[in-house]
Amino acid sequence: MSFVVTIDGPSAAGKSTTARAIAEQLGWRYLDTGAYYRALALKGMRLGMPAYDEAATRLARETRIEFSGDPSRAHVLLDGVDVTDAIRAPDVSEGASRIAAFPGVRRLLVEWQRILREREPLVGEGRDLGTVVFPDAEVKLYLDADPETRAKRRHAELTGRGLAVTLDAVRADMRARDERDRSRSDSPLKPATDATVLDTSGLDLARQVAAALALVRAHPSFPKGGDVPGRARA
Repeated sequence: MSFVVTIDGPSAAGKSTTARAIAEQLGWRYLDTGAYYRALALKGMRLGMPAYDEAATRLARETRIEFSGDPSRAHVLLDGVDVTDAIRAPDVSEGASRIAAFPGVRRLLVEWQRILREREPLVGEGRDLGTVVFPDAEVKLYLDADPETRAKRRHAELTGRGLAVTLDAVRADMRARDERDRSRSDSPLKPATDATVLDTSGLDLARQVAAALALVRAHPSFPKGGDVPGRARA
């Protein structure tokens, strides 16, 4: 099996930017597990799918989700159509959080994610990578930040994309999603017992990437010549 780095944590803690930066620098595959759930939620919303596990799992089995490009310009393809921007809308994020609570969907998507490990080293980010998907990963990180910092980051991200959302609304949505992610019966959001927890509240991107990358390189099984710039793929 290939070397795996898992980065878990709540939304807006810095998982995606850190995982992409590490994957790009090392030339490893970047795995955005949230994109699977977002893409599936988007398809379900467009089809008016009933919100229950059996229907969502059946839809997942009939869906093709693929990735292209390098980590800094990753594209998500849903049944062959680029939905990279569409899956980042707030209502899709909310739908992804709901559909991710369905055990049948999670089991199926975990199978898809594990297949990628057979091909090459990877850096993955999500909410249950270190606890469920890759419990034997070489390096497990859990990124977190205080709620206000996370809310401000997400608000800046959404308004930067031209979406008219208030900070209060972002706070409320984030609280609801945190509660749902942490209380679901299947694969709840929590640090793996052997994960290193990084609080990114007071860190800029450069420092949080440097801290995470240092932990990856310090692992005794880190591949010789592990830095292979230009080879990273989504």
